[in-house]
Amino acid sequence: MIKPKALKKGDTIGIVAPASAAKPEQKEKGKKTLEALGFTLVMGESCETKHGFLAAEDEVRAKDLNKMFEDPRIDGIICLRGGYGSSRILERLDQDMIRKNPKVLMGYSDITSIHLLLNQQLELITFHGPMLASDFSQGEEPFTIESFEKTCMQGEYTGTIQNPKGKAIECLVPGKAHGPLVGGNLAVVAASMGTPYEIHTKGKILFLEDVGEDTYKIDRMLTQLKLAGKLSEANGIIFGDFKGCDQSKHEEAQSLLTVLKDAVKDIKKPTIYNLQAGHCHPMITLPLGGMITLDAEKKTICLEEAGVEKHA
Repeated sequence: MIKPKALKKGDTIGIVAPASAAKPEQKEKGKKTLEALGFTLVMGESCETKHGFLAAEDEVRAKDLNKMFEDPRIDGIICLRGGYGSSRILERLDQDMIRKNPKVLMGYSDITSIHLLLNQQLELITFHGPMLASDFSQGEEPFTIESFEKTCMQGEYTGTIQNPKGKAIECLVPGKAHGPLVGGNLAVVAASMGTPYEIHTKGKILFLEDVGEDTYKIDRMLTQLKLAGKLSEANGIIFGDFKGCDQSKHEEAQSLLTVLKDAVKDIKKPTIYNLQAGHCHPMITLPLGGMITLDAEKKTICLEEAGVEKHA
């Protein structure tokens, strides 16, 4: 896997909106947080417009992302927010150019589509972490900032990835597994099936999270992945945060934990639940494509290598 250069204070960060638009006040708060951390920001054209449920037309959003990778003045790229639309621009991304200009790319949720392309087609490590409007707009939350800085700014960072205090990880299936971390948002991962960007899980640790879905929908998407062999091919499974997915209006609904346990009980792969990565605050930054060791019984995740290259 190709590792991008570690970020450092004083670097210039490009902000792009591959999916949906954000409110002006969220953008301003997010900008202040990142500037306070020592970064200079360049806002892409897609961050300043709105096109229905998209931040801008597909051509504009794709051009923004391509431009940020190509511009030598830009040291890293952070997405504005998720929402919807990232999959619409995948065919417009200049893969050859991006491969030649690896940079930190960070986001989550709908940005999962871009992670899959960059991880699998380009073999580039990317980062499942906070976005400008969705997360940095919350201010300098200590745990979130520390995780981001360790993962994206320290070229020697390895060791145990820990949850915030008071957030316990649960073991669903005991065992130990090793492999590169892949995945992201469950709905987006499921939607990748049958496309050129379909997730590859063989020999890997599969990470999944989601937000605001009824548990029957979670079950349907996990069943799709299970029938496609994506769960059984994985060496291990990490379920992250599933915010608002255990509050169904249906009286007959099963609990989230019941659905997750049922999905993995027969495949017998090491599995944990409640890693605080996803639509949660505070949140962990994860290096997608990075090698990790999962010990489900001990409820630990060990990062075996840094996700970024340290500066000379």
